[in-house]
Amino acid sequence: MKPNIISIVGKSKSGKTTFLEKLIPELKKRGYKLGIVKHTHSKFEFDKKYKDSWRHKNAGASATFVVSSEKIAMVKDEKYESLKKIRKYLLDMDLIITEGFKKEKMPKIEIFRKNSKHKPLYINDKSLVAFVTDSYHKINVPVFGLNDIKNVADFIEINFIK
Repeated sequence: MKPNIISIVGKSKSGKTTFLEKLIPELKKRGYKLGIVKHTHSKFEFDKKYKDSWRHKNAGASATFVVSSEKIAMVKDEKYESLKKIRKYLLDMDLIITEGFKKEKMPKIEIFRKNSKHKPLYINDKSLVAFVTDSYHKINVPVFGLNDIKNVADFIEINFIK
């Protein structure tokens, strides 16, 4: 069975990463293996310049792996098309959680802070499945507080893992 994918979304500085830093240990404590995929708008380099794997990639390899007894890292030339294509790398996970990927047609949990100068992004979007906030917005999906990690984990477990 392929793992489900859910996206944690929100404006920049809304607390997506901080929220995930709390949610990941709670789901891990329950015995789940999680794959996390972070979206970035900029080009990035994973390899350290002039290290062996960087040199292999720089020489023309289409993919390089760095492997130790405890970790595997891969750098591969591959055009991003969709999250569904990324799923093939994480088939042994119980759930894939993304941070960002606002435009993907995946179930979304939006993080929104009341002191934001913006409005929520997905209040009227059918892909929104939950809303995590310190505001008083009334919407037609489950609403959780910013520190309501156990209940968000319960919601994810029931709806996306089991």
